[in-house]
Amino acid sequence: MLYAGLLLYGATDGLMIRADLGLDPWDVFHQGLSRHTGIAIGNVSIVVGAVVLLLWWPIRQRPGLGTVSNVFLVGGAIDVTLALVPHVEALGGRIPLLAAAVVGNGAATGLYIAARFGPGPRDGLMTGLHRRTGRSLRLIRTAIELTVLAVGFVLGGGVGVGTVLYALAIGPLAQFFLRVFGGLEPGTEPSAAAAGSAARERVMADTI
Repeated sequence: MLYAGLLLYGATDGLMIRADLGLDPWDVFHQGLSRHTGIAIGNVSIVVGAVVLLLWWPIRQRPGLGTVSNVFLVGGAIDVTLALVPHVEALGGRIPLLAAAVVGNGAATGLYIAARFGPGPRDGLMTGLHRRTGRSLRLIRTAIELTVLAVGFVLGGGVGVGTVLYALAIGPLAQFFLRVFGGLEPGTEPSAAAAGSAARERVMADTI
């Protein structure tokens, strides 16, 4: 589940780039850096993930297998997807490509979180700051993502309707697929231990 989710996450990021209708905030930042450095966007994602992971040290956040795997697999899957999927000119082809990318990204999120091997570097930064500062998770998430979106936009990253669609859809999609892959049935009352686990999963899903 972990590796299927991470590979699918990178692949759907690549499809969203090919749709060319706007990226999620972090990929706007990655694309902006890529355009200024000449480094492939997948490799930029790997470098940024590694730098963000270093920021875990002062906030005492501990990485897991999923964290380290996220750094390398997602960026690699992006570059492979971009190499295999050609650029699409027609808007009639780009719109369904964007829709498939957003839904697939939600499914990937549910898969890798439900595997319970640790959050990705960017997700862990948000939850770590939440614990250290006491500020709300949504406030910290919004501040970080608006910051990387603004910097990415200034650097020339792709902002568009896809950015808005992703922002509105990824939360509900992640929650839905987390329930599907995590085995949480609607209407059931989990035990206290399971409820605690479910609460942690909801917090993690909320950081995507």
